[in-house]
Amino acid sequence: MQNSKRILVAPLNWGLGHATRCIPIINALLAHGHQPFIASDGVALALLQKEFPNLPSFELPSYKITYAEKGKNFKIKMIWDSPKVLKAMAKEKKAVKQLVKEHELDGIISDNRLGVFYKKVPCVFITHQLNVLSGNTTWMSSKAHQKIIKKFTACWVPDVDGKPNLTGKLGHLKKSSINIKYLGPLSRFEKMDVPEVYDLMVLISGPEPQRTLLEEKLLEELQLFKGNVLFIKGKIEEEQTKTEIEIQEGSITLVNFMQSQELQKALNQSAKVLCRSGYTTVMDLAKLEKKAFFIPTPGQYEQEYLAKRLQKQGLIPYAKQDDFTLENLNRIESFEGLTQFDSKIDYEALFEAFSKVKENSEPTSSSLST
Repeated sequence: MQNSKRILVAPLNWGLGHATRCIPIINALLAHGHQPFIASDGVALALLQKEFPNLPSFELPSYKITYAEKGKNFKIKMIWDSPKVLKAMAKEKKAVKQLVKEHELDGIISDNRLGVFYKKVPCVFITHQLNVLSGNTTWMSSKAHQKIIKKFTACWVPDVDGKPNLTGKLGHLKKSSINIKYLGPLSRFEKMDVPEVYDLMVLISGPEPQRTLLEEKLLEELQLFKGNVLFIKGKIEEEQTKTEIEIQEGSITLVNFMQSQELQKALNQSAKVLCRSGYTTVMDLAKLEKKAFFIPTPGQYEQEYLAKRLQKQGLIPYAKQDDFTLENLNRIESFEGLTQFDSKIDYEALFEAFSKVKENSEPTSSSLST
């Protein structure tokens, strides 16, 4: 057992995926006798506060990113929003420096929050996007991202190093000077031997307005579905709400959100899953060995790439949001579905990163600043 360390865990608030994949890491920190501190904003922070009500948590400045209503405008909207993001990162950096000093933190784990970094303590960056896909500017966005990652003590990629793997070119570089550690896929779920209750689970989340646009479209399409549907909106609110809707040959149970244990059981009880092709969802489906259908977020290159790649491999079919119809779900049967990778994460070895003294971290040095 290592000496107990006080570690800040800070996921990006971009849908729920970054927050949910931090859950097994927070649990591992606790299991190894460390003290996690949680920091984020919006639904990501709300979700982790519900999962870990007894852990100290802090709100970080929001990046205030929303999606364009039309996928083709996604990149323009991201460029338009970039000054807001840079401003938030500067505030975030200042807030993190203060948290480290006030709470005597020994290290930082940032899941894709670029400003969650402090030079005087070991900092780990979690990402599955060593290459950031952005169309014809991919080379530029990837180089910029890699330059920021290099500042960190280590970069943890939640995938396997060799082939086959889940991320493809997203999480694998031909050559790099970044200190990359491959964790294997991260999931908060376990496969359970339970009877099937739902013919279909719909699982959505993500920034607005695309979350609501997909919810409205799917509720309309599912009116003619034959069977029982569990529809989880991915809206983290104060209280859980459940509504039953009768459809022509079955029912839809509408739930605003579920916490990990309840969601794990519901996923295991579902024959098929209809969802976004976010990477955390891909890892969860692989762990549970589920058959699924993907609808990538319009304009989000990463989700489109993952959906196309997994369809090409004969694992999971997909459709564009505007093109999706109920009949598309019939395609699931002719695809294999995902299977889990047999990988055990050596957390003790990973957490050794926080036992090492960061280079140039001596408090006497006058050249240090965040």
